[in-house]
Amino acid sequence: MNRNDLRRLDLNLLIVFETLMHERSVTRAAEKLFLGQPAISAALSRLRTLFDDPLFVRTGRTMEPTTRAQEIFTLLSPALDSISTAVSRAADFHPATSKAVFRIGLSDDVEFALLPPLLRRLRTEAPGIQLVVRRTNYLLMPQLLASGEISVGVSYTEELPANAKRKVLRRTHPRLLRADAIPGPLALDEYCKRPHALVSFAGDLSGFIDGELAKLGRQRRVVLAVPQFNGLGALLAGTDLVASVPDYTAAVLTAVGGLRSEPLPLETPSFELHMVWRGAQDNDPAERWLRSRIQMFCGVPEIAR
Repeated sequence: MNRNDLRRLDLNLLIVFETLMHERSVTRAAEKLFLGQPAISAALSRLRTLFDDPLFVRTGRTMEPTTRAQEIFTLLSPALDSISTAVSRAADFHPATSKAVFRIGLSDDVEFALLPPLLRRLRTEAPGIQLVVRRTNYLLMPQLLASGEISVGVSYTEELPANAKRKVLRRTHPRLLRADAIPGPLALDEYCKRPHALVSFAGDLSGFIDGELAKLGRQRRVVLAVPQFNGLGALLAGTDLVASVPDYTAAVLTAVGGLRSEPLPLETPSFELHMVWRGAQDNDPAERWLRSRIQMFCGVPEIAR
């Protein structure tokens, strides 16, 4: 196919194809693109004619891509990213008058401790925008970015899609939270004896601190696991429970009173809090504005430059 032949190609078909590759379902693709299922089915039929290949084969409740579909996707995805970048570069962004919808992914600690000041700034500068927040973590972030369900995320991250970009916002150490009135910091022996509360997205009863304690031949006693930081202060109040949380989360929880924060009685590594975003929107003026505000209000100035 030469460049003149491209005039006969409907770009919307390629968007449908990319969405089907991510979702592996006509129903989910229709929901993602805000179209009816018949429209997606019709587009798939045209795609099969265009590429002279079945493209997807139904296996149980999912649609598995053929080898040809995988080859097309490998070539097509970066091409669509380039088209998106080219178009977005031509668009101006004016925060004060914008009606844009931003979709971001935040881990629970970030949503609880860092979203409120960020939101106040966004509301001041761009009162007409809409912000959709998705809960994420290092396991969910890659798929949310790859599928386009979010354009930017803030969390601890590991593996990311090939075209994603990453920036360190801050380096954090855990702090010990306690509500009791016993004076002085906890020694390691007392720390291990105390009952612990743990914030766990997946409902685990152990975390990285247990690994650090194991290196010392010690262990703690986790008696409570909750899925989010909101309400942790009320749970610790009036008990001998302690909790180990990121330093920026500890600062918010202690600010309301009733809790105090101190260093852990053992050495622990620092962790990087990352901002990640889709490479296709690296130069989008609106997304660049949003990322700059995330840097300002979720990062540490000397790091998030």
